[in-house]
Amino acid sequence: MSRILKHRLFWPLVILVALLALNLFFTDNFFRIQMKEGHLYGSLIDIVRFGAPLILVSLGMTLVIATSGIDLSVGSVVAIAGALACLRISELDLDDQNSVSGVLGAVGLALVLSVILGAWNGFLVSGIGIQPIIATLILMVAGRGLAQLITDGQITTVNSSPYKLIGGGYWLTLPFGIIIVAVVLALTAFLTRRLALGLLIESVGGNAEASRLAGISARGVLIMVYAFCGLCAGIAGLMISSNVSSADGNNAGLWIELDAILAVVIGGTPLSGGRFSLSGTVLGALIIQTLTTTIYSIGVPPETTLLFKALVVTIVCLIQSPAFRAKVFHRRRRPIEARPATEEKVRVSA
Repeated sequence: MSRILKHRLFWPLVILVALLALNLFFTDNFFRIQMKEGHLYGSLIDIVRFGAPLILVSLGMTLVIATSGIDLSVGSVVAIAGALACLRISELDLDDQNSVSGVLGAVGLALVLSVILGAWNGFLVSGIGIQPIIATLILMVAGRGLAQLITDGQITTVNSSPYKLIGGGYWLTLPFGIIIVAVVLALTAFLTRRLALGLLIESVGGNAEASRLAGISARGVLIMVYAFCGLCAGIAGLMISSNVSSADGNNAGLWIELDAILAVVIGGTPLSGGRFSLSGTVLGALIIQTLTTTIYSIGVPPETTLLFKALVVTIVCLIQSPAFRAKVFHRRRRPIEARPATEEKVRVSA
C-alpha cells in the first residue's frame, strides 16, 4: 500500500477521479457514453476531445522542461499554424478546398513552419546561449504579431470538409483529434522510452556540460526537442482552427503555454529537468481540462473563473507535494535512538 501511495501518478490520478466524481452532482449521466450515428458521445469523450490540443502542447513542453528549458512561444505557434493553414486553404479554388491533396498541402506547410520556429528557439538556446525563457519570449511576442499579419488582423474562415476532420470530425467512432493524440503519444513514448533518446534528453537536462564531455551532442538534442515542441504546437493549432473552421491570430492558443506548464508540473516532471513523465503529463492535461469542464458545470461566474482555476491548481500542487503532506500530517523522521549509557562508558574507558 505504501508503494502505491508513493507512486508519482497516484495523487494526479486521485485528483482526476475526484474532479470527475464532482461533476456527478451537477451533470446528469456524466459518465454515460452512447453511440449516435456511428459516433461515440458523452461528457468523458468531450473532455478528451477538447483537451487534445492541450495534451499535444504539453507533450512537447514535457521534453523541453526535461532539458531544463521552457517554451513560452507555443501559444503563438498554435496561432501561426492555424492562421497559415486557413489562409492557404482560403486561397484555393472551391473544388480544391474540399480535396484531400489541397488540404494536405496547407497542413504540411503549416507544420513545416512550426518545426522551423521550434528549431529556431532551440538554436537561440543552444547555439547563441540565450536563456530559454528569454529566447522563447521573443517568439511569443513576435509570433503573435506574425499570426495577425498572416490573417491581416481578421478572422479567416474556411469551408473545407477534409480540414474540418482534423479537429471536429470522427473516425472509427472516435473524434479524430483523440486518434491524433494517441498516435503522437505512442510515437513519443516509443522514441523516448524504447530507444536511447529519452536518456539523452534526461542527461542533457541533468548536466549539459557532463553530457557534452561524455560525447553527447547537447546542441543537437536541444534543437531537436524544441523543434518537436513546435511540431506539437503546430498540430494543436490545426486542431483548434479546424474545429471552428476559422483562424484567429489574436486569440487562438492564448495562454495555452501556461496550462501546458501546469499540466507538466502536475504530472510530476520537475522544472529543474533531468527526468520526465509522459503519462503524468497526460494526466495533468486531463486534470486541467476536467477542471475547466467542472467550472462550467457548477456555474462559476465568468469574472471569477480564472481566480477559481488558479485556486484549485494551487491546492492540487500542494496535495502533490510530499513536503506539504508531511507538514500537514505531522510526519517526522524518528529521532536517532540514544545509545545506552553503559556502552558510552565502555568506549570512554577503552
